[in-house]
Amino acid sequence: MAALTIEKIHPDFGARITGVDLREPLTDEVVEEIRAAIDDYSFLCFPDQPFDDEHQLAVTAALGEPEPSHVKLGQEGVIEYFGTIGNVMADGSVLDNSHKRTRFQTGNNMWHSDSSFRDVPTYVSIMCAYEVPAEGGKTEFASGRATYDRLSEAEQAKVDPLIAEHDYVFSRSKVGPDAVTPSHAASLPPVQQKLVRRNPRTGAKNIFVGSHAKSIVGWSFEDSRALLDDLLDRATQDEHVYSHAWQTGDLVIWDNRCLVHRGSGYDADKYRRYMRQTRVKGVGSSMDE
Repeated sequence: MAALTIEKIHPDFGARITGVDLREPLTDEVVEEIRAAIDDYSFLCFPDQPFDDEHQLAVTAALGEPEPSHVKLGQEGVIEYFGTIGNVMADGSVLDNSHKRTRFQTGNNMWHSDSSFRDVPTYVSIMCAYEVPAEGGKTEFASGRATYDRLSEAEQAKVDPLIAEHDYVFSRSKVGPDAVTPSHAASLPPVQQKLVRRNPRTGAKNIFVGSHAKSIVGWSFEDSRALLDDLLDRATQDEHVYSHAWQTGDLVIWDNRCLVHRGSGYDADKYRRYMRQTRVKGVGSSMDE
């Protein structure tokens, strides 16, 4: 095995990884060790990795098929693998709190799993931090695997067979009536996902919820919301949440199959924030797991 040093950072999940320079070409051995760490820890932080887009895309491709941004694809029909998180644009301009794009990004402040609204949801997201605000801007994470383990046997038996409908328009419409363009909405019809997913390597089960999960198939909307809101609330109690304070040079990989996350907000009128995100597409629909 490669000489990775793994330091656990939260009782439920998460690890700080050192001993590897991800800018160097990754051997098959290192890739498999990273994949195993993803399965075991769900959240990996590699500090002091001074990256650029070329190296980030190489790491992304090493872990699987890069996932095109649904925003660019839905709004413009363009394949783009990167998303910018923050208010610093490619041309150097800085957006303030009142800008439409800044307001759109507040949708990320709801607990969610990336691309759970796609037929094939995201495997992992990869984020590189280049500029971070002096205050705010943390990202919070919680584990659906730990949540499932805390359920009683009767509760596990209840949720195991359930199917949830995930709907991007449902979640993002909470940001505002103009948050989703017609073409973007048309590109993302509601999809079904298992409420309980199983890790293919370890067999560990987890609750698969978040802001995109709209309802339970075959249930009334009211009963659906009662269950989904309760599960998410139980997952995200303060003692179960890891809040990541970003540092310049952080490269973070998180497992969207079993983690939910949300931004905590920052003052775009006062601070610059520039982070780049890529995603690795999952191997298939959760319905086929």
